[in-house]
Amino acid sequence: MGLHPLEFSECYLDSPGFRDKIKAHEAELDKTNRFIKELYKDGKNLINATKQLGMAQRKFAHSLGEFQFEYIGDAKTDDEKCIDESLQEFSNFLKNLEDQRELMMRNITETLMKPLEKFRKEQLGTAKAERKKFEKETEKYYSSLEKLLNMSAKKKEPQLQEADGQVEAIRQHFQDGTLDYVCKLQEIQERKKFDCVEPMLAFFQTVFTFYHQGFELAKDFDHYKKALQINIQNTRSRFEGTRVEVFELMKRIREVPQEYRQTSPISSEGYLYVQEKRPPPFGSSWVKRYCTFVKEQKILHMVTFDHRSGGKIGETESVTLKSCVRKFTDTLDRRFCLDIEITDRPGTVLTVQSLSEVDHKFWMHAMGGKEPTRHCSGRPYSKEPGINAQLDDVGLSFVKNAISAIESRGVNDQGLYRVVGVSSKVQKLLSLMIDEKSNNVDLSTSEDWDVKTITSTLKLYLRSLPEPLMTYGLYKDFIAPAKGGSPESRSKAIHSLVHKLPDRNRLFLDLLMAHLATVAAHSKKNLMTVANLGVVFGPTLMRPQEDTVAAIMDLKFQNIVVEILIEQHETVFGECPESSPVSTTPGFSAATRQSKKLARTNRPLAVYNPDSLDLQTASPSSPDLGSNSDEASLGSNESVSSQSSGATASETPPEKANHDPLLSSFCAEDSTGACIGSAASFFNSGDLMKDSPDEDKTEDSVKGGGCRKAKAVYPCEAEYDSELSFQVGAIFTAVVPSREPGWLEGELEGKRGLIPENYVEML
Repeated sequence: MGLHPLEFSECYLDSPGFRDKIKAHEAELDKTNRFIKELYKDGKNLINATKQLGMAQRKFAHSLGEFQFEYIGDAKTDDEKCIDESLQEFSNFLKNLEDQRELMMRNITETLMKPLEKFRKEQLGTAKAERKKFEKETEKYYSSLEKLLNMSAKKKEPQLQEADGQVEAIRQHFQDGTLDYVCKLQEIQERKKFDCVEPMLAFFQTVFTFYHQGFELAKDFDHYKKALQINIQNTRSRFEGTRVEVFELMKRIREVPQEYRQTSPISSEGYLYVQEKRPPPFGSSWVKRYCTFVKEQKILHMVTFDHRSGGKIGETESVTLKSCVRKFTDTLDRRFCLDIEITDRPGTVLTVQSLSEVDHKFWMHAMGGKEPTRHCSGRPYSKEPGINAQLDDVGLSFVKNAISAIESRGVNDQGLYRVVGVSSKVQKLLSLMIDEKSNNVDLSTSEDWDVKTITSTLKLYLRSLPEPLMTYGLYKDFIAPAKGGSPESRSKAIHSLVHKLPDRNRLFLDLLMAHLATVAAHSKKNLMTVANLGVVFGPTLMRPQEDTVAAIMDLKFQNIVVEILIEQHETVFGECPESSPVSTTPGFSAATRQSKKLARTNRPLAVYNPDSLDLQTASPSSPDLGSNSDEASLGSNESVSSQSSGATASETPPEKANHDPLLSSFCAEDSTGACIGSAASFFNSGDLMKDSPDEDKTEDSVKGGGCRKAKAVYPCEAEYDSELSFQVGAIFTAVVPSREPGWLEGELEGKRGLIPENYVEML
């Protein structure tokens, strides 16, 4: 279990457990701060002491290898796993370069030192200042609270009201400050994953540009670099979506904090001051305790906790409640008091004091008093006002109408579904389309409604349903396989769960996923890849009933579920799921992927430009090799790792060449700075370089001279869509050399793709 999410509702309880969670987050940020300081110092050594570069590299590598990111929640996405592993990858890389004494350090200040120092000062420095402010406000609030509670009830009413108002203002300020501090802590925890790693990635690219040997190794690392950049981009995109949801939740809680105070339907929690009677002449004392009342058993658990003594926790005492009556001020010179009769000790009455009149009513209601007040334990997802969206024939007609219009009029529009329409027009169109009397508008031909209004209306319709399309009941079941397991087990689990949906829900989901697959097929023009569509539709199609920070942290897993539904919609909706249980053992995917890694030693890299999302450098001498550049842009940031599955064999097959689905040209320079060719030209020779990229090959070129047949001698499972899966004995036709070294191209059962050269024999 990583760091616990800091729930905004706990800011109002300020429990000991909540303080422990805050301390854990603060300790992690302190560790990160120390790590960045050390890294910054080591970077300066690299610049100023080139003759001691070997020693500095070892220290730098050690710092990277020792550090690990903590994460919020109970699971990590594949992207986060790759980011976590990246520091170890970088560390191993440096350890293989000890003997390289001559290294030109260029751009290191701009690509590494400044971004890290900026992050440390702007983010971690801000967190440190907020921490001091939070501790100061804690001291101020609880001191004023005790002063108020010690005030005599016999004072004049105006004086009491004035004192109450002052403490209430201090309490509001303290709680607002706690909300801001908690939000800032969690934001920095998420942000550091890419704000720290991306400058390091830039540094490594800059350093290894100056090595002019080992182009074969450079290509190997180039694939990892691009995959990591996609991981970072995916993590950043999910962070942006999560941050919006977190701020919305914080805003809602700030408006009505009492509605979120009840953290559990079976218990009530909060602070009470307990009167501890002493023998004469010592009188009595009041001790602040954090109390948890379990309603069903009527047990009150009390633990002593003092915020001002460093959060020291005392022993827990538990008593069984018999009755609870209000304590009047004529018998005790204190307000907000309750007398609790205990069954454990007959005749014993425990007097406690709540923190305010509202808190007094809360405890009276919780313990069965005579002043009940309504509390709700959560907030249902808010529907749009005035919209009665249903999964009925009218809704089905609208969905079909909207999909038809979008695919016929705007499937190539850039930012489709991300560019939003005018709110008033969207509301008007939805009201029109779900009205049986006026829903006969053909959106495909109507010029009154533009495409962005139609897409926004379709999303608004799905958000306005009484229950999300993938239902509250199956939410946790859908999220579970996305948090672990192999890609195959994930797909099987989600396939099975889809067929547990109500028929009407499954019908709507089928229509929508087929449509989104069509949109993704045009991603080169509209820039809406499967990953981008997952970000847009994840929170729309599935969400939990509870409204918490922990639930928001699951947004990234919602996106993964939607991505699988889009990529495999034909299988998921067109075939019945297997009856056998699906394994979702966490960690299987990572282990499989790890076993397929090739050794990465002494790998020169291409130059990395952090300001550009296009990671490819076109070679003037090889213009055809740049045709895959779209795949590294913002519109093509699909998660590579989510598709990894690994090869299987009845007998140990030879190791496949490292096929890079994002292959691009890599221009190398000689000592004079002249371009001496691309990576592809370095690894290929003869007529192989005359082959155009896969998507540019025509049928005539495939069927032309040089095409042969081949037979599989080992079984293979495809790792990417461009590869073929096959069993021993499979016969391939139209086999030609591929522009990627170690691979062939051929046809099998009507599908054309890449074949590992050492898995087949030519016929």
